[in-house]
Amino acid sequence: MTGQTGSKLKNLLQIIPPGFLMDSRWLEAHGIYRQLAQSYLEAGWLERPLQGLYRRPFTDGSSESAARDWKIPVLSAQWIMHYKFHVAATTAMELHGFTHYLRMSGPRRLYVHGEAPKWLPKLELNDVVFWRQGSLFQDLETGVENKDFSLEAGGPDLPLSPWEWPMRMSSPERALLETIDETPNQESFHQLDVLFQSMGNIRPKLMTQLLKMCRSIKTKRLFFVFADRHAHAWRKYINESDIDLGSGDRMLVEGGKLHKRYRITLPAEFISTGEQDGA
Repeated sequence: MTGQTGSKLKNLLQIIPPGFLMDSRWLEAHGIYRQLAQSYLEAGWLERPLQGLYRRPFTDGSSESAARDWKIPVLSAQWIMHYKFHVAATTAMELHGFTHYLRMSGPRRLYVHGEAPKWLPKLELNDVVFWRQGSLFQDLETGVENKDFSLEAGGPDLPLSPWEWPMRMSSPERALLETIDETPNQESFHQLDVLFQSMGNIRPKLMTQLLKMCRSIKTKRLFFVFADRHAHAWRKYINESDIDLGSGDRMLVEGGKLHKRYRITLPAEFISTGEQDGA
C-alpha cells in the first residue's frame, strides 16, 4: 500500500466508526475513488451493503444483528453524509421513553421526515421504513432536537467507540402531532389514546407554536379531541381559538360519530355522549 493510499485509509478510519456507513459521494470527496474503494473492499477495510454504499466493518463480532438495527444507518446519514432529516412520530416517542405506551406487536416502524437518503428503505433492517418527504409543518426546525442518544434505548447498542453523536429527532410535542397525522392509516386511535394518557409534561408554548405551523386540519382537530379527553394540566394553556382549525366536517372513519365541537368523525368510544353528533 502506497503512502498516499495508506494516508487516505488512516483518515477514513479516524473519521468513520466501526459499522458506520458512507456513500460513494462521501468517499470521492475524501479522495477515495472507485478503484481505491474497490481495493479497500478486497482488503476487508470496507463492505458494500448496497451499490454505491459502503460500511466500515464491525469489530465486535455483532455485525449481523447490529447491521439490521436502524440507528447506525440513521446516524451515518445525519452526521457523516449530512442528510437533512429527523427521526419522527412513534419512533421518536420510543426514544424519548414512551415505549410502554406504543405497540407491542406487529412490525416495528422507523418514521423519518425530510431529505432522507434513498438507500435507507433499501437496507435489510428490522424495522419497516416510513419516509415522509413533505413536511407536516411550515417550519422544518421547530421542535426538532439533537438529542444525546441513549445506548439503553431499544435495540442493539451502538458499538463501543470514542464517537458519540446525538440523534436528530422530534421532540415529544412534535412527535405527538406526527403520530396523530399517521392516524388512522398507520397508527390506531387506541394507541393514540393510550399515548395521550402519558403526555403529562407537554410544553404548551412549544405545542402552540407547532399547532400554528401544522398544515393538517385533521391533525389539529384530533389533537384537541384527545387533549380535551385527557385534560392534562397543560391543556388550559393552549387556546384553540389561536389555531386555524378550518371549516366544515372531516370524516376519518365510516360508521363513527361526529365530534360536536371539533367536527371530526372518529370511533364513538373516543367521544363522550355530550360531544356526539349523529353518525
